[in-house]
Amino acid sequence: MSSTIQRDEAPAIVERILKRASTDVAFHALAISNSAAAVKEVSGKQLPEGFKVRFVSNEGADLTLVLPDVVTGDDELSDAELEQVAGGRCAASCAASCAVTSTVGIGIPGVGGAACV
Repeated sequence: MSSTIQRDEAPAIVERILKRASTDVAFHALAISNSAAAVKEVSGKQLPEGFKVRFVSNEGADLTLVLPDVVTGDDELSDAELEQVAGGRCAASCAASCAVTSTVGIGIPGVGGAACV
């Protein structure tokens, strides 16, 4: 059994983190202050080397948008981008790239809990 999170485990771990953070004030604070520790507490595993997770609180926020990566003008895809195209995307990377939250579900994919498409 691997000591780091594997791609196929990510969706279930994300779901457990979100569920627990919605009912456990101390865990919610841990996720904000030390995301790696929160992930390890829920999954028992480390994040992969170089992989970072950042949680933000929805308190008082009407809409949180994740900006896309800056395009450098280089027309070639990076190895990571090629891997995503060839291997598809897992639900966790989709959730991360569509990490849009709202206090009001307005029918936009990724907003107010709607599916990321």
